[in-house]
Amino acid sequence: MTSLADVAVIGGSGLYALLDDAEEHVLDTPYGAPSDPVTVATVGGRRTAFLPRHGRDHRFPPHKIPYRANLWALREIGVRQVLAPCAVGGLRPELGPGTFVVPDQLIDRTSGRVQTYYDTGGVHVNFADPYCATGRATVQRIAAGHGIEAGDGTMVVVEGPRFSTRAESRWYTAMGGAVVNMTGHPEAVLARELALCYTSIALVTDLDAGVEGDHGVTMEEVFEVFAANTARLRTVLLDVIPALPEHPDDSCQHALDGIRP
Repeated sequence: MTSLADVAVIGGSGLYALLDDAEEHVLDTPYGAPSDPVTVATVGGRRTAFLPRHGRDHRFPPHKIPYRANLWALREIGVRQVLAPCAVGGLRPELGPGTFVVPDQLIDRTSGRVQTYYDTGGVHVNFADPYCATGRATVQRIAAGHGIEAGDGTMVVVEGPRFSTRAESRWYTAMGGAVVNMTGHPEAVLARELALCYTSIALVTDLDAGVEGDHGVTMEEVFEVFAANTARLRTVLLDVIPALPEHPDDSCQHALDGIRP
C-alpha cells in the first residue's frame, strides 16, 4: 500500500477524534478489521494517522480490542512511530487525577490475550525496554514547555474490565508500579514485533483502590477527569507529532534484529 502516514496516534478512553479536515480510510488486515476506520491528516508537516483504540463509540472493552489488527493496519499504511495516550490509575499518592506519566517500563498482568504475530515457530523478541527512548524524551520536553511535568514510571497492565481490589492495588505498588492500565499490553509488544517506535502517554484519571481511602474508582469518574484534561492532552499530542525525528529511534526501528528463532 502507498504510504499514507508515518506517525500515528492511538486514542484511548475519551479520545475518539483528534485530527481536523481528515480523510478516512477503511482498512482490513489478516487479523480482521481494526477498531475503526483510520483518519489521516497533516499535522505540522507530518502525515499523521489516528485510530480510536476502543472504537469511536467505545464498543470494544479492553480485553476485546483487536490489537493485532490495529497495529498491522497502521504499519501497512506506512506508520513507523506510534503515540499511545491512555487513561490510568495512579498507584502513588502524588500521582493524582490530572497528572501525566510517560512510562519507561511495563508489567503485564493480563491473561488470555493474543500477544504476538508469531503463531508458529519458536520466535523471541527483545522487549527489555518496551518504549521508544526518543519518543519519551520528546513527549517530556514538549509537555514541560506547556508547564506539565510528565515523569517516568512503570505501567502495570491488568486484564479488566473490572478495576483492582485494594489488595491488588497495594501489590502493584509494591512491585514498583506507578500507574495501572488495561490496554497497554499487548499493544506495546505488537508494536515492537512490527519494529514500530511506541511511546505511551498516561493521563492519570484517579487514584487506584489501594491508594485512596474512602471509595473505589468508578467509570463515570474516569471519563469525567479524562474529559476535563482532553484539551491539555490534545495540545501536547499535536505539538509532539512534528517534533518527533523523521528517522525513528534505532532501538525500535531495528527491534527485529533482536528476534531469536
